[in-house]
Formats: sequence, structure tokens, C-alpha cells
Amino acid sequence: MESNKAVIEWLLSADEPWTRYRTRLDLLDQGEDDPFVVRDREEMLRHPFVRGLISTAQSWPGYALKRHNDTKHPIQSLSVLADFGLKYSDPGMDKVVQRVLAHQSEEGAFETLMGLYKRFAGLDGEHWVWMGCDAPVLLYALTAFGCGDLREVLCARDQLAALIKENGWPCSASPKLGSFKGPGKRSDPCPLANLLALKAFSRIEGIRESDVVLPAIVMLLDHWENRGEKKFYLFGIGTDFKKLKYPLIWYDILHAADVLSHYPAALSDPRFQELVSVISDQADHQGGYTASSMYMAWKGWSFANKKEPSPWLTFLVERINKRIVAL
Repeated sequence: MESNKAVIEWLLSADEPWTRYRTRLDLLDQGEDDPFVVRDREEMLRHPFVRGLISTAQSWPGYALKRHNDTKHPIQSLSVLADFGLKYSDPGMDKVVQRVLAHQSEEGAFETLMGLYKRFAGLDGEHWVWMGCDAPVLLYALTAFGCGDLREVLCARDQLAALIKENGWPCSASPKLGSFKGPGKRSDPCPLANLLALKAFSRIEGIRESDVVLPAIVMLLDHWENRGEKKFYLFGIGTDFKKLKYPLIWYDILHAADVLSHYPAALSDPRFQELVSVISDQADHQGGYTASSMYMAWKGWSFANKKEPSPWLTFLVERINKRIVAL
């Protein structure tokens, strides 16, 4: 279906410059040199919310990460800044990029400071390591920031691609952690790792259209098809999965739909279209979308308000629909 003109007008009137900016680029196909795009982008960079995200990202690593759905951690600010479309050349972003690049493993993955304890191969305390549920987020952010041609980023990309198996990406981690894995069968794929890896590769032409990522796409769609029957590493698909929420941090329906919508192999699949229909059914009578779940750490943003439609959430759904139409 085509984007509703009334919805587009509503998005362009939003007091969120990031929503107006991405709407012009992604829904209206306006160029970066369009004067309205330039205006909205400049306003986005000046907005106190975005300046706050940049400041948080500049504090990388901030503090030791103990759980991967920690919504306050700077890794989430990196991801949101990437979603909004910030670049390494924007004010303050060079510091962000350099702080992430400063910690790269011998294998190639970018590392996160993590709070570990003895079951992690005896590593107790704070250590720079990587796991399949954080390293792809850093790769995604760096690629989105415009650093995809850097030698370090290319190395991280190749390392991640080499980890995929016939059934998708498994739970993987730094050799420093010994034989550690998450709470599941070693032979099983990890839904979150597959989602985040596909997110990282969604910005890379060539890989995005290749067979390299096909096992991960199939894994996620198979999991949706068999929802209620299968769990991998404690990730199931139930009521909570179907709730709309942002930032795109965890394994949930909007995150899955947004990532898969980058891939031609997913767009034409009936299972993907069914997944998107579950999202579409949550629209209000004017075509807006309201968060059905929220992260309290992001209170104050429209996407963390369960009482009113969110321009940003609505934009994300409209962009998914546009990609389907464009297939």
C-alpha cells in the first residue's frame, strides 16, 4: 500500500526533526541537498535530545555492560544515532567513532567493556570482550556513520560473516571467554544474534543481496512461522514480542520487521508479510502507531509514550511498507 498522504503530512509537521529528516529522505526520496532536508538535519543536530545522545555516546564505554538489554547503556545511544542518520563528520561524532575503534579484538570484532564473573572462563570483573549480541551493534553503528570503508570496519565485517552457519548465526563470543555460550543448545542459532548481524549487514550492498545472509533470514522467518512452538536461547515469540517498542534493542516484532525489510529475500516471503500485518493491525484510525511497550530510560521521547501516537514509530512502519511496495 502507498503511504497515506495525511500520515506523511503529520510526520512532516512533527516537532521531531529526526522524524521529519528521515521522512523526507526515506519516504519522499528527497536528496540531502534539498533545502528542507538541510533545514531539518541542522535542527536535528541542534536538538537537545540528540545532543544528549551524542554526549552519552562520547562517554563510550560509559560503564561495564552486565546485560544486553540495558536500555541506559551508551551502546543504545550509538544505535539510535545510527538510526537517525548521523555521520562521523557531524559535530562531536568523530570522538564517538574513535572511542569505538579504539577497542578491536584480534579476531576483528569490536569489543565492549563488560562486567563478568567466574563462569566466563574465570574472568571476574570488568573486561573488554565481544559477544554476538553486542559486536554487530557496533558494526552497524560504524557502518551507518559512514565508516564502512575503514580497514578496521572491513575486518569486523569479514569476521562476522565468517561466523554464520547453515542454520544462521550461533551464540558466539570472544575466545577470551573460553567455551562460554548463552542458555541454549550449542548447535542452535541465536535469534538476537541473527537479527543484529542482519542489521549490521543491512547497510552493506553486495552482502545484503548475497546468499551469505540467507540462512539468517530463513532462521528468523522459520521462527515466526513456528511461533509458540520453538524457543532458542530463551527467545520465544509471544505476546510481548508483538508489542511495538523503540529503541530497537531486543528481539521484538518492529525490530525484526525493520531489519528484514532491507532484504529482498524476506520482502516477498508470505511469512514476512504476515509479520508486518500484525504490526499494521495496531494502527489507529488515522494511521498512527502508539507504543504498546516502553523503555523507562527513554521516557520523554514520543516512542516511549503509550498514550499518544508516536511520529517516529509511525515513520518506521511507513518505511517498512514503502520497502514492500518498492519490491
